[in-house]
Formats: sequence, structure tokens, C-alpha cells
Amino acid sequence: MPQPAISTAFGPVIDAYTRAQAIEDGILVDVSETAREAGFTIPVAVTRTVWNRLVALPEGYRGFQDESGRLWDLLWMARHYALRASGRDCVRMCVLVRDVRKDLRDSNRPPRKHFPIVAIGADDEGEPVITVMFPEDD
Repeated sequence: MPQPAISTAFGPVIDAYTRAQAIEDGILVDVSETAREAGFTIPVAVTRTVWNRLVALPEGYRGFQDESGRLWDLLWMARHYALRASGRDCVRMCVLVRDVRKDLRDSNRPPRKHFPIVAIGADDEGEPVITVMFPEDD
């Protein structure tokens, strides 16, 4: 469906990449179903980078972790950070990720810290949505 012409202070918008297109293309991963279980009341997506770094199960992790558990942990933490945002449109969170293969050899090894952002914005129809992303994903 063609997008309506939108004008800005700089003139008409030449092209727009919608949230729906980003989900269809795999740039965003819609995790709304699990997010609802974690307490979110609006649609939630994570960027492909967040999925690959924090949710996708690296080789050799089977039996130690699973993607659904990693996604749940990420969304549970994101919800708590979002609740603390108090009126802001984004909040930075800290996620700790253990490298199971390396940690088995060195139990004193600290988990890696990642700092994604929980951002609230509007979808293609102007309805509120949340995106969990890294700063460089914007």
C-alpha cells in the first residue's frame, strides 16, 4: 500500500521505512506474545542485533540455556527498566550474559555486560510500541 505524502520543514518525505517493513525484513523481531506474558501491555520488538547478542543461542549452549528462557529474562528486565523510566521515552538497561562454555572452565569469570535501550515510540499508525535496541541500532 503506498504511503501518504508527508511534508516536513525540509520538504516532502521521499521515502519511509515502516516498522511493519522492518519486522517483515527481519530487522526487528516481534516478541509481543512473550512480552505480554512478561507484563507489557503494548507491542514489543527487539532489533536483530539484540536478538543475535542476547537471545539467540550460541553453538554449544544447548542443554545449558534456551532461547525462550533468554528472551523471557531480557523482557522481564526490560519491563522493570521501562517502569523506572517515569515519563522518559527511553531508558538504558544493563544485561549480564554469561559465556557458558568459558564459564565452565573459569568459574570466576564475570558475565559480560550489555547496555541495550528500551525505547517507547509510535508504530506506523501512531500507536505506542516498545523497541529494545542497542544505541547503534537507531
